[in-house]
Amino acid sequence: VKPNFGLSGKLAAETNTVNGTIVDYNEPPEARVPTAKWRLYVFKGDQQLEVIPVARQSAYLVGRDRKVADLPVDHPSCSKQHAALQYRQVALPRKPADTAAFDADTSNTPPPFVVKPYLIDLASSNGTYVNGERLPATRYYELRAQDVIKFGFSTREYVLIQE
Repeated sequence: VKPNFGLSGKLAAETNTVNGTIVDYNEPPEARVPTAKWRLYVFKGDQQLEVIPVARQSAYLVGRDRKVADLPVDHPSCSKQHAALQYRQVALPRKPADTAAFDADTSNTPPPFVVKPYLIDLASSNGTYVNGERLPATRYYELRAQDVIKFGFSTREYVLIQE
């Protein structure tokens, strides 16, 4: 019998374990804690249920599994690890240089960065919705203030507000 020195995945699984549960989501390298204050206002129908601050960490896992979920959802149509609210540092697009006022030194300066909220559906069974549109699975979707988020077939609506 020859030894197998190939990667088993055990180390990666161990580093992604929270409270004995393997977390399906890994944060990207550009993950950052936001400097702006963001909150989720939770509604069921016309009734506001709660306000959740979501600016203290770089990512919030949404799901039914309360061992790992930062934002637990209890509706049976939601997956154990349904989606993630992820803050990412992205470069602001450069404005075209005015040819009359072109300065060669500014072309070498790095672009300014900003931290923006994104939502990613973690291949959930019943989907994640922003403003009524189902998000494609496993793709980041940039969120904007006042976006309305729904998970699965739950009637709860989560409205993202920047304070």
